[in-house]
Amino acid sequence: MLHGVDVSSYQTEFDTDGLDFVFVKSTEGRSYVNPKLKGQVKRARDAGCVIGFYHFLWPGHAKEQAAHFVDRTPERAGDLLAVDWERTGDGTHATSADKDRFIREVKRLRPGHRVLLYCNRTFWLDHDTTSYAGDGLWIADYGTAGKPRIEADWRIHQYTDDPLDKDVADFPTREAMRAWAEV
Repeated sequence: MLHGVDVSSYQTEFDTDGLDFVFVKSTEGRSYVNPKLKGQVKRARDAGCVIGFYHFLWPGHAKEQAAHFVDRTPERAGDLLAVDWERTGDGTHATSADKDRFIREVKRLRPGHRVLLYCNRTFWLDHDTTSYAGDGLWIADYGTAGKPRIEADWRIHQYTDDPLDKDVADFPTREAMRAWAEV
């Protein structure tokens, strides 16, 4: 199991000691861009981590959101891309069809990258209607690292958010994760 974190603009500093991968929030909706993206990516790259980027999905306009994401996200071979599918600040959420359209559009726009679905256990079990997770499922289910309470193949497991979002990836080595990421 590899260890990683996911960060957004709320994390001004994060320690990379012991980390193999870092996911950085890139965009949200059709206009937001993480103002700390460049510095967070530099910190993770300087530590030799596998890098991933995620987009927080809002309801509707999935193709436009996908275009915004790839337009504002750095592109480097081996970087992972993900959609964050959960409740928005106003309590709404994108549909399962929106999630699927977004993933397919990002895969079309960046065919040389793996695209993953990030969601919590409730969304996976109660809102998903297709089980489509692109190239891999990144599941949030707080508990024992590497043991999410789902019956589905997963690649990354977020197991806590204290003091920040911590994840494990189902790869034996950083090199194996990097090789998988390089489509």
